[in-house]
Parts: sequence; C-alpha cells; structure tokens
Amino acid sequence: MSSRYVPYATTPGRLLAQLTSDVVVVLWSFAWVLVGLAVHTAVDSIAEVGRQVNDGATGVSRNLNSAGDSTAGFPVFGDELSKPLRAASRAALDIAGAGHSLDTTASWLAIVLGIAVAAPPILFIALPWLALRIRFFRRKWMVLTLAATPAGEQLLALRALANRPLAKLAAVSIDPVGAWRREDAIAIRGLANLELRSSGVARRRS
Repeated sequence: MSSRYVPYATTPGRLLAQLTSDVVVVLWSFAWVLVGLAVHTAVDSIAEVGRQVNDGATGVSRNLNSAGDSTAGFPVFGDELSKPLRAASRAALDIAGAGHSLDTTASWLAIVLGIAVAAPPILFIALPWLALRIRFFRRKWMVLTLAATPAGEQLLALRALANRPLAKLAAVSIDPVGAWRREDAIAIRGLANLELRSSGVARRRS
C-alpha cells in the first residue's frame, strides 16, 4: 500500500508525535470508559435491588394467591379466609410492580449516567485529535499527488520559496528563486522536498 493511504507521517519527528498522541488519546479514552463503567455499576446496583424486590414480591404474591385458592374450598368460612389472602397477593403484586419500575428506571439511568460521565472528556480530546489527523491526511494526500507530476513538483517548490526558512532554502541552492525560474530540476526537487518534509512526508532519494 502506498504511504499516501496511511494517515501517518514518514518523517521520524512527526511520526513520533503522532504515535504519542494516539497513545495518549487511547489511554485517556480507556480511563474514562472505566470511570463510566464504574458509574454504571454503582447505579445499576439500585436496579439490582429493584429486581430482587420484584422477584421476591412476585413469589410472595403467588404463594398468597395459592393459599387463597386452597382456603376457598373450606366449608362455611372458606371465602372469608381467602379474601384477605388474595388481597395480600394483590398488594404483593403492587410491590413487585414498584420493584420492576425501579429496576427499569435505574437500568436506564445507569446507562445514561455512564455515557454522560465518560463521553464529554473523551470527545473533548478525541474530536480535536481526529480533526488534526484528518487535516494532516488531506495535506499529505495533496502534496504526494502534486509531487507525482513535474508541474506539481514546481508548485511545491514555489510554496517552499514562500513558506520555508531562508536557511533551508539556501541549503538547497545559493539562488533558489533563480534556480526555480530556470527550472533547475535538482533545485526544484530539493525545494519540493522541503515542502514535503514540512507536511510530514520524507521522499526517498532517487
């Protein structure tokens, strides 16, 4: 795969900086994911209480209802005995419903709070990092595309004349502007290489 498809510099200094930023972003994101999971676990423990209440009250309701059915068959006082048992069964079902509501609400709240705690600090770092990486990739793609043609190489050399320090221009040619006007291929390539390196691209010497 050509290096233009890789969103990393080929100059050692820029590459090291990019890899360091990647590690920082990954570690930062991982740390806040752990914090978000901790918040989720803490809030979800409330949901666990709701689940236990729901399960326990449902079991009690079934037992009371079963007892009511059993006592309903007693002679004379069967109906009188079954009524409070069935009323207690309905009350237990109400408690089970409250436990289920607590379970549902706390479960959603655990998810929302976990995301609300972890997402902002992650995005605070990740979005600028992503924007810079996309900007670098687009610039790298542009300069490599220009460097692939003689006319593009001349344009890169012209950009170097306008943007690079005088000391670096003088290292390429004593008269860099005159060399560019004369279309000196060696000087133009050297100037283009300056612009490539400023974009994080080190071109192999031919």
